[in-house]
Amino acid sequence: MAELSYRPWQDGDDLTLLEIWGDADSAPAGQFRAALTTAQDANPWRRTIVAEDQGIPVAAGVVYSTKLHPNRLWVFVEVAKDHQRAGVGATLLTMLRREADGALASGLVSTTALRTKVAPGTSGAAFAEAMGLAVLQRNRVVEVGPGALKLPVFGEGTEEEATARVQDLATGSVELTDVVGRYYESVNQWDPTGTLSAGVVQRMFLDDLTGAHGALVLRAEPESAFGASVAPSKKGKIQAFALSYSQGSIETNEDIPASASEVFLGVEPTLENDVAVQAVYDLLALITHQYPVLLELDDSMDALAAVVNPMISVGAAKVRGTETLVVGE
Repeated sequence: MAELSYRPWQDGDDLTLLEIWGDADSAPAGQFRAALTTAQDANPWRRTIVAEDQGIPVAAGVVYSTKLHPNRLWVFVEVAKDHQRAGVGATLLTMLRREADGALASGLVSTTALRTKVAPGTSGAAFAEAMGLAVLQRNRVVEVGPGALKLPVFGEGTEEEATARVQDLATGSVELTDVVGRYYESVNQWDPTGTLSAGVVQRMFLDDLTGAHGALVLRAEPESAFGASVAPSKKGKIQAFALSYSQGSIETNEDIPASASEVFLGVEPTLENDVAVQAVYDLLALITHQYPVLLELDDSMDALAAVVNPMISVGAAKVRGTETLVVGE
């Protein structure tokens, strides 16, 4: 192999590299390939470097910032199979680190710590481990089958009590936006987001462009504005929420039943653990009564994991596709 040369990304590199690389070896790699593009200084800051062998691109790496998780930069490196284990990836990573150092000195970024996503057992995972990146988080896509959980009974089991506890909400609801944003913040303390504005939460989870088309919430028991001896007059606070999305927002590399809804399920983050777990159980039982659902499950989602992990162990829920690891510094 001749000595390689390195240069910034140019238009057309994507077509050449995709032909040389072939299919991505994991879902994260396939997603990161879209980040390989020309450099820019803001929104986000980005640098992309290409390695050439006798004028032909054979490898590339990119490092870039995001507003949502500002404490680390995303990084991705991919090398053609016949050029792996020759130090090309390590060289690209070193060059990307230098770019980040320069950006920090210029005030273009606020950090040089790195993170990336890998699938266990892939060359990308082995490379990340060799470069000293440690596991920060595990993500799985889980299918929960219909009727796997017993339907909850609220109070005396009357329709009025059930209606007071379980409600449809518009995705533009201020109340819903607030709890979704605080939940996302709470389960991402391992890679903090900072306080999310209502506008950001809407764009991330609730806008029509996200594919969101429905929201079901589980409320606490209604409260009385005049004491326990008087009939309830105030609706209970949201304990858990389930946002449904059109199929295609969750990538699994597997065929998923057409009847399976893609759902983001979360809880009010200030709930006591046992209350949060029960709220997740009740709402998940309701939304899976007749049809399967597809959930993204991070290990940091304690209440959801407490319900779903035992279901996986007994076969009542299935992990779809390959789990994803977020690794970083």
